[in-house]
This record gives sequence, structure tokens and C-alpha cells, in this order.
Amino acid sequence: MKEKDKVNLFDVIPYISEHVTTEKEGDLSVIVFPRFRNKFMQRYFVPRGRSAYLHVKLEDHGTAVWDLIDGKRTIKEIAELLAEHFDHEENYEYRITKYIGQLYSNGFIKYKTAL
Repeated sequence: MKEKDKVNLFDVIPYISEHVTTEKEGDLSVIVFPRFRNKFMQRYFVPRGRSAYLHVKLEDHGTAVWDLIDGKRTIKEIAELLAEHFDHEENYEYRITKYIGQLYSNGFIKYKTAL
């Protein structure tokens, strides 16, 4: 990667992938996404009697992070807004970036760079 192509992760703007929706279960968020994105796969490979969608219930910290991912805030802004939620614990920024990275790896979110 060229030096000019490198981007600081804190300057990246995460946004929710188009195939993912969010439901609320009390105060917690539930990520809902299809078992298969391909229509053929959905039709023929979803077990009979099972939902075509998977549900991932987030815990308190995960919900706090997820609720701030709006496609407008950078990861740095999200971390700053969550300082109180994490009681300013040591390295809470690392936990947030690691969690957002996991959401990205699982395809729940995508990144865009600030212009």
C-alpha cells in the first residue's frame, strides 16, 4: 500500500451494510441479516421451518457502539461519545476499534473515508 493510500482507522466512517437491519429487544439491539444473500441459496438451502434470517443480539456495550454507527460519524467521534459509557477505562478506544473491526469482518458494516 502506498504511503498516500494509508488511512487512519479513527478517520474512517463506518456504516451499516445494506443487507443488515436492526431490531430492538428492550434496550438492546439485534442485528438481523440473511443466512444467504443469493436468492437461489435462500430458497433451496434454508432449513425447512427455519427463518431465512439470522439474529445476533448485542450486549450493552455492543448496542452502545452499534447505535452510534450512522454513516456520518468517524470511529474517533464514536469513541469520544462512548467515553462516559465505558467509564473512561484504560484502552476503551482499543476495545471499540476492535469491536468495530469485528463488525466489519463479519460483513455487518462497511467503511468509507471522510472527504
